Amino acid sequence: MSVFGSGDLARFSINQMTVKQLSLPELAQSCTDLGVSGVGLWREPVQAHGLEATAKLMRDAGLTVTTLCRGGFLTAVEAHARVAAVDDNKAAIDEAAALGTDTLVLVSGGLPAGSKDLHGARSRIADALAELAPYAASRGVRLAIEPLHPMFASDRCVVSTLAQALDLAERFPASQVGVCVDTYHVWWDDTAPAQIDRAGRGGRLHAFQLADWVTPLPEGVLNGRGQLGEGSVDLRAWRALVERAGYEGPIEVELFNDTLWARPGKELLAETATAYTEHAC
Repeated sequence: MSVFGSGDLARFSINQMTVKQLSLPELAQSCTDLGVSGVGLWREPVQAHGLEATAKLMRDAGLTVTTLCRGGFLTAVEAHARVAAVDDNKAAIDEAAALGTDTLVLVSGGLPAGSKDLHGARSRIADALAELAPYAASRGVRLAIEPLHPMFASDRCVVSTLAQALDLAERFPASQVGVCVDTYHVWWDDTAPAQIDRAGRGGRLHAFQLADWVTPLPEGVLNGRGQLGEGSVDLRAWRALVERAGYEGPIEVELFNDTLWARPGKELLAETATAYTEHAC
């Protein structure tokens, strides 16, 4: 029996990275115990546990895999590296299909070593998507381009805004390519509400993730996402924005935080579910 109200948690999904200290079996059991029905999975732990074994584990636990993270890293210049990236993304699409999720989140990739050409990097992403989008459609999977905060533009993601993500996505059918809205990465952007509306009108809101922005930032900013309610982001307002734009899908909480990872995973999962009901419902 759930210790939380079923209504409040009906759309809640825990991204695996939030509680990465839990093994997949521990994650499945903890979700079952706490009445959490959705999980966003990451490729590396899934591969370590075994793809088919993970799919069976999720099915047996009654869990819905809401997204798979992550594909992308499509900005390489060398021909062999570009082919390898496309092949790896096709494998990620196959993995998403096997896990029963319809959404693969893409982190597009940063600038190649020594490059300062943002436009060229974004053009290569579009070239790769031209091959990946129809392949994903053939497997029943949508690609969700996730813009990352500009501080990650050089090394992780040259797509920094929802406008940039939609400019790429709109070259392809909405059923194939859309966007992932992550509050940690877009909360600062005063054009984001209009872009969320644009995405909604085009049927391109494929995923929605929550994390808070805390200051001062930890030394490792990659792992500095705050627990819901502890930072500067008006989480309810962002939820209202995507819902006004027509989003009715799962709401994932994705936290990268060394301090949180040092705590017992099941305790952290329970705390996160409570924070979600208190600050995002």
